[in-house]
Amino acid sequence: MRQVLQGRTAIVTGGGVGVGQGITRALAQAGCDVLIAQRSLDVAEAEAAHLRDTFGVRAFARKVDVTSRDAVEAMVAAALAELGRLDVLVNNAGGSFPKRLENHTDEDMQGAFLLNYWSAFWAMRAAFPAMKAQGYGRIINLGSLNGVNAHMFTVAYNASKEALRTLTRTAAVEWGGHGITANVICPSALSPASRDYFDNNPEMAEAILGQVPVGRFGEAAADIGPAAVFLASEMSGYMTGNTLFIDGGGHINGVAWRPQVED
Repeated sequence: MRQVLQGRTAIVTGGGVGVGQGITRALAQAGCDVLIAQRSLDVAEAEAAHLRDTFGVRAFARKVDVTSRDAVEAMVAAALAELGRLDVLVNNAGGSFPKRLENHTDEDMQGAFLLNYWSAFWAMRAAFPAMKAQGYGRIINLGSLNGVNAHMFTVAYNASKEALRTLTRTAAVEWGGHGITANVICPSALSPASRDYFDNNPEMAEAILGQVPVGRFGEAAADIGPAAVFLASEMSGYMTGNTLFIDGGGHINGVAWRPQVED
C-alpha cells in the first residue's frame, strides 16, 4: 500500500486524534498530502508536523468548526488553495452524547445532525465541483455501528449517522459518472476517550470483547487506516455506495454497548 496515493491530496476532518488520526497517518504513509481540520488548532498543528517529519508529505492544519457551513466551505477552499487539488474527502469529525430517547430535546437532535450529518453534506457539496472537473474523487464518510445496530441511549447519534449513510449512497449513485466514489467506514477502534472509558468500566470492555470474533479492540492506524487508503486509491474505483465494517466482526451479532445515563 506504500505510496499508492503519491500525488493525491486529502482533507480529514477531526484528523488529529483517534480514528481520524489513524486515517490521516495511513494516508500520509501512502504518499498523500493532507489538510487536517480540527476544532483545536494546536492538535492539528502537532499532527501536521508529525506527518511532515515522518512521511515527508505536505501537511497543513486548519482550525474548523464543522457545525458552521461557512467554516466548512472555507476549509474546502483552503485545501484547494494549499494543495492545488482535492482528491479525497474524509468526513470523520463527529460525536455522541448519551441520553435516554425521551429526554432528548430538539436542540440535542439538531446539534447531532449539525455535527454528524450537515458537516459532511456541506463538505461534499463544496468538494464536488473540483472533483468533477478533475474526473476523480474519493469520499469516505465515517458511520457508526451505533446507528446500524440501534444501540441504546444514543438516538441522536444513531439517526444522524444513518442519515449520513443514506447521503453517501445517494452521492455514489449521482456522482459515479464523474469518477467520484462514496463509501462509508463503520469503525471500531480505540481512541483516547474510549481507552479512558474502558479503563473506568472494565466490565463493559470485557463484555464487548466477548462479542468481537477476533477477540481484541481495533487500532486506528493499523486497522482502520489501510481500509481508508484502499478507498482513497485507484484500486477502489469500481467500489461505491458500500459500508465497510472494520470492527473485528463485532457487527455480525452486535455488541453489548450500553452507556450509563441518568433517568
